[in-house]
Amino acid sequence: MLSGPSLDVLLRRLLDMPPDFLEPPRRAGSGRLHVAAVVGDVSAARSLHLPPALRATLSGDLAGVDANQLSLSAVTAWLMADAYWNALAIAPEAWMPLFAEAVPALAASTSADRFVFDPERREELVRTVVARLGLLPQGETAAQAADRLARVSGVERQRLLDASRAAEARARAIREALARKAAEESADKWTRE
Repeated sequence: MLSGPSLDVLLRRLLDMPPDFLEPPRRAGSGRLHVAAVVGDVSAARSLHLPPALRATLSGDLAGVDANQLSLSAVTAWLMADAYWNALAIAPEAWMPLFAEAVPALAASTSADRFVFDPERREELVRTVVARLGLLPQGETAAQAADRLARVSGVERQRLLDASRAAEARARAIREALARKAAEESADKWTRE
């Protein structure tokens, strides 16, 4: 991983975001913000083209894409539009998965405005973007960056919670199976005597 941007610069950029980026996204003929155009412009500034599937996703015309995902895509595009990124070696193949995979996962965890106004969620967004682009925050080792992202990540918290629930369900099923087996063995013992 390459040494990347200063988190302070990126966190400040989110705080300075114009409120237009949190306008209702254009969906089914309503809303003001054309998210596909915003992300497309930011991509074009890096000489990247928006794949048709991602353009369709961000257009607001697909039923499975909610307004929160579109809004967070616009916020992420604002973050990525900073000239600060131009000095960094970002692999072009890391760019689109940021919008196709990371943003939807983050949007499923909380509202887009929290990634701007809540300090912990803001740090989660910045750290997720930096990590997804294959970079390390300036002055951090890979272990430090991974540890801090895991601590602030709502997505990671949800994954751990889901894993914990699944483990508890497995343990409960095993306990119930053992209890049934013990009851059957006890019943067999009584019928033999």
